[in-house]
Amino acid sequence: MKILVIEDEPKVAAFIKKGLEEQLNLVTVAYDGNMGLKMALENDYELIILDVVLPYINGHEVCKQIRQFKKEVPILMLSALNTVDDKVQGLENGADDYLTKPFHFAELLARIKALGRRRDQVLPGTIYKIDDLEMDCYKKTVIRNGKAIFLSAKEFTLLEVLMANKDRVLSRVYIAEAVWGISFNRGTNLIDVYINYLRAKVDRGYAKQLIHTVIGMGYIIKD
Repeated sequence: MKILVIEDEPKVAAFIKKGLEEQLNLVTVAYDGNMGLKMALENDYELIILDVVLPYINGHEVCKQIRQFKKEVPILMLSALNTVDDKVQGLENGADDYLTKPFHFAELLARIKALGRRRDQVLPGTIYKIDDLEMDCYKKTVIRNGKAIFLSAKEFTLLEVLMANKDRVLSRVYIAEAVWGISFNRGTNLIDVYINYLRAKVDRGYAKQLIHTVIGMGYIIKD
């Protein structure tokens, strides 16, 4: 796997690089936000490991800018900040997972493998259709009634999970793990916020609503 590590602490970067290379990965390291962003946009990586606290541009801003142009590359954020708000901020900025420092390499490796499994679950040619809504997982496009819908990376993943489970009620616990790779925390309304984002883009203006709330259980998408 071709991996970019954006980490300003030389010892941490060396620790990650050595461990991943022992697993036969090809690892490149950038030591500040500017260089990391430049390398991420100019090259094709299968995974980006991104620290939050970086010189010049912080990790949250780097993540947002990467996501403007590369919606599909998995991003794993690293940070010594471990509050729920910190994790939510990272995930809202487009990260796929969030690992707090200090960490054991075994956990980092397990999370990388989990990201790989999530990426591989959808076959390149997968197309989902529900009523007049169509999602192409290879082209990363969403169309309803012939009109293109533009989604953020996390909105796309959330819709993908819903459409892959058409007519099935998905709990917030399931959605948190499938979309963000985290355990559901009742202290955050992150999932409800993103469902509202999706409804505004997918259902608003249409007589037929596709995304539904099942009170006390979760969410479902259906004809």
